[in-house]
Amino acid sequence: MPQWPRRRRAARVVVFDPLGRLLLISAKDPGSSDGRNWWEIPGGGIDPGEQSHETARRELWEEAGISEARIGPVVWTQTVEFTFGGWHFDQDEWIHIAACDGRSDGPGGLESLEALAFGEQRWWHPEELIASGERTIPYRLAEFLPSVLDRLPALLEGDSSHEQMDISPTQEHIRSWQNH
Repeated sequence: MPQWPRRRRAARVVVFDPLGRLLLISAKDPGSSDGRNWWEIPGGGIDPGEQSHETARRELWEEAGISEARIGPVVWTQTVEFTFGGWHFDQDEWIHIAACDGRSDGPGGLESLEALAFGEQRWWHPEELIASGERTIPYRLAEFLPSVLDRLPALLEGDSSHEQMDISPTQEHIRSWQNH
């Protein structure tokens, strides 16, 4: 595998059900022998010609089986470097907010590495996730989640008065996540 970073653009999505829970997917790195898992929001690389909201919708289907969702605006951005499956990524991410009816039929089209990496899907109450101390992707999800909860209805109705927040992890955040 090449050691240089694979530079790419990606979109992720924080999706809520009618009960105010967010969907996370348990994952682990199939290229790592440590076996440690984390919980992540759906997302992936932006294909040529795609807009970030289109990627968010596609990734909801591919990774979670959610075919109907109201995709809202980008609430967070981040630049992050990570290794997954032996590949090193340097990635710019646009993170959307979304709502759905809470039905998830399981993955609709995982790539081979994702099929090896992904485990269970779970709907989390935000307070439960924040209190859990679980490792998440984005690394700073629990820290910034409260910033969207109060504005969630307005954001999903298309309120464009919000500012996108940069939630890029610092080296300290990355070390903490790796040592957790």
